[in-house]
Amino acid sequence: MDVLSDVLLAVRLTGAVFFDVEARAPFATESPRAEIIRERLMAGAGHVIGFHVVTEGDCWAEAVDRPDSPAHLHAGEMVIFPAGDANTMASTPRMRGRPDWSRYYRPVDESLPFSISLVPADDDCDPGDRRCRFVCGFLACDVRPFNPLIASLPRIVRAPVSAQSWQWMTGLLDAAVTPGEAGSTGREAMLAKLAELMFVEALRAHIATLPPDARGWVAGLRDAQVGSVLRVMHGRPAEPWTLSSLAREVGMSRSSLAERFTTYVEVPPMQYLTRWRLQLAAGMLQGGSVGVAGAAAAVGYRSEAAFHRAFKRYVGMSPGAWRRGPGDDAPGAAQ
Repeated sequence: MDVLSDVLLAVRLTGAVFFDVEARAPFATESPRAEIIRERLMAGAGHVIGFHVVTEGDCWAEAVDRPDSPAHLHAGEMVIFPAGDANTMASTPRMRGRPDWSRYYRPVDESLPFSISLVPADDDCDPGDRRCRFVCGFLACDVRPFNPLIASLPRIVRAPVSAQSWQWMTGLLDAAVTPGEAGSTGREAMLAKLAELMFVEALRAHIATLPPDARGWVAGLRDAQVGSVLRVMHGRPAEPWTLSSLAREVGMSRSSLAERFTTYVEVPPMQYLTRWRLQLAAGMLQGGSVGVAGAAAAVGYRSEAAFHRAFKRYVGMSPGAWRRGPGDDAPGAAQ
């Protein structure tokens, strides 16, 4: 069981590349916070993540109004803002721009991405000025009832793309961004899938470079013991697991399993399993493929009443209300 892939599928990760930016220093662009992006571009999404991939030159990325140090990016590097912070891409650290609100819409009579040039007229250019090119996009995903990934990532994830991946990635980017004989046919769909692939590539690089003392759900994927427990839970979520049976399955004592899992994942094992089952059930209910009783049985609940209680406790509404349409701002919703 590939736990990361399982989570990304369950939280309905979808991507879009919106901007292809060519710039020459000095320059600064600014992307608004996720709530604004969601309202304008991805209505209905639970959460929106911004990302940028530098394809030529270098620049600086940073979250607006955050104390984090700016990240110096070079061609072949990607930066992600998992919490959805407003952010800038600039030729110099601490420069600020202004979002171009006229570009934040879903085009009807043209295709994405929008091409943006921040290169002045030739007669105003200094040959020594640095040129930079980057693509910008957004990823939508669910955060309710349970998304263990988003909360475990830092506010800024800077990740190099491996040389092997960079080859196919730039090839696809060039093919999708540059119109050819076929024009823009299928370009948006191609870029949407590419955005998702780039996000996964960045996550893999981030996990590989975590320090040995790192904690959190992402670090738990890499830990031999915690990773084993997560694979068992995700591989067979409907089994009637207990702490004892999980411990036997992975060859640990109950106390060691409980302590190590909670240290990494920050919730006890059985609570994590409950929340993951509810995430799976919520997806079934939202898709309309099953009713409440069917969703409960599919994730291991023998009692519909027990499922109802757990769902109401962690999600903040009944399974039936969720099936009819959850809304993002339901009172008492658990994050």
